[in-house]
Amino acid sequence: MARNFLVTGGAGFIGSSLARALVQRGDNVRIIDDLSSGKRDNLADLQGKVELIEASILDNGALEAAMAGVEVVYHEAALPSVPRSVAEPVPSHEVNATGTLRVLEAARAAKVRRLVYAGSSSAYGETPTLPKVESMPCSVLSPYAASKLAGEQYCQVWSHVYGLETVTLRYFNVFGARQDPNSQYAAVVPKFVTAALRGESPVIFGDGLQSRDFCYIDNVIEANLKAADATGVSGQVFNVACGLAVTLLEVVSAVGKLLGKDLVAQHAAARTGDIKHSLADITKAKQMLGYTASVDVYEGLRRTVEWYKAKASA
Repeated sequence: MARNFLVTGGAGFIGSSLARALVQRGDNVRIIDDLSSGKRDNLADLQGKVELIEASILDNGALEAAMAGVEVVYHEAALPSVPRSVAEPVPSHEVNATGTLRVLEAARAAKVRRLVYAGSSSAYGETPTLPKVESMPCSVLSPYAASKLAGEQYCQVWSHVYGLETVTLRYFNVFGARQDPNSQYAAVVPKFVTAALRGESPVIFGDGLQSRDFCYIDNVIEANLKAADATGVSGQVFNVACGLAVTLLEVVSAVGKLLGKDLVAQHAAARTGDIKHSLADITKAKQMLGYTASVDVYEGLRRTVEWYKAKASA
């Protein structure tokens, strides 16, 4: 029997990918998104297959309507980007922290069974220990990280105090098809790929030796689908990544090889709030969620490059 899911921020890169996977599985999907960073284009192939409520998660009436009859909420809505939060900290807090509080309250009122929250690896900050394990103390470095951690802690409280099942997935540097390369706050992979396709040099902020645990979108979808139904996980936090650190210079080199180009990066000043190294321990997600991280970073890059190449030639 088809199940009812709500995806907040469902017109975004991750949210729309999740909605697509749910529809393909035969579930009923409702989306709430104010399209401030999400895009209607991301849902073009899902027209008539999902219900879209065009509204903010700060709108209590819209949230109440969105939650009606829903079993599981995937809370992906957020104002992304560390640099944006440094420039505009208040909107980051309002959407990411207060917005999450409103979503939790609406879910509780609607008797939703479980809420899966899109957390962020930025919660760890610049703790020198690698890899990052969920039991480590958090040490946030940006307003974005603080707002996302606040949302995560609200999830834990709503699980403990009110009995609403919540699961937090701390995403590490997600990339893949449909990621927007054009924003000044865009993630590095789509920026590198689209610059290379235009014959331009990718721009790296800093020396390029900073490393990230890049995680292809299909792995994130897998973690979300499993987090909805895993038992004994309410109130818990899980890293979602591949468990492999790759430098930005290595990403540029890999993209160049995939495109048959000798790419040379341009370097700009390092950005405030950016951390130097990030690497996840994914043992807990493997053990408790059954997460496999089956697509490694290089296969993910190959698929991503192919998607942007096809889009550029369309």
